[in-house]
Amino acid sequence: MKKLSKAKRRRRMKVLRVSVLAAVIAVLVVVGILAVKSEFLKERNSDVSKINLSSIKVPRPKINVRLLTENINSRPGIALRRVRGIVIHYTANPGTDAMANRNYFESRKNEEDSSKNKVSSHFIIGLHGQIIQCIPLNEISYASNNRNSDTISIECCHPDKTGKFSMETYKSLINLTGWLCTRYDVSKSNVIRHYDVTGKLCPLYYVKHKTKWRDLKNDIWSYIMRYKGKAQ
Repeated sequence: MKKLSKAKRRRRMKVLRVSVLAAVIAVLVVVGILAVKSEFLKERNSDVSKINLSSIKVPRPKINVRLLTENINSRPGIALRRVRGIVIHYTANPGTDAMANRNYFESRKNEEDSSKNKVSSHFIIGLHGQIIQCIPLNEISYASNNRNSDTISIECCHPDKTGKFSMETYKSLINLTGWLCTRYDVSKSNVIRHYDVTGKLCPLYYVKHKTKWRDLKNDIWSYIMRYKGKAQ
């Protein structure tokens, strides 16, 4: 086998050194990016887990208070002594608006004392973003099964059978949930779906599309963080 000349060997060694150096730089760049990402995630998680949310004053959104008549089915008048979570629902009644769903809850007062008639929610958000309150925040609603005793429930209207919220509904949900989280010091992990309580496909779109549910929670938290450190 023919030997390489000294000049060729030097050129090969130079190319090898350059290649090794380029590979090392590439690895360092990747490691640096991962480190920055890790620090960002730590900071975001710190905001979520350690901050005293009750110290942040998120403004109360506009709410139309239309309380249900106290009755055995939809407004039992049972005290809600401590709020540990916020539960998001969808109405499963495409195209209907907030008042129609509120009136359905109200109509349960005329029905027999039966589990099938026990249905309500603290809030309903309409197709155009209007927020109706049906139950006082110091009383339970019949919305989230075994979590009725320690959660506030929000029903969301939706235009079609996919269950995806309109942009107006979505924005009002962020504003309302953000306000409730800071009022009751509810952490990000305790903003949940009905699905997370019972396995029911509710809210449907945000069960079928996990990334959209994650995006929704991140949007709620971004909204809350806008008010962090602001004087009220």
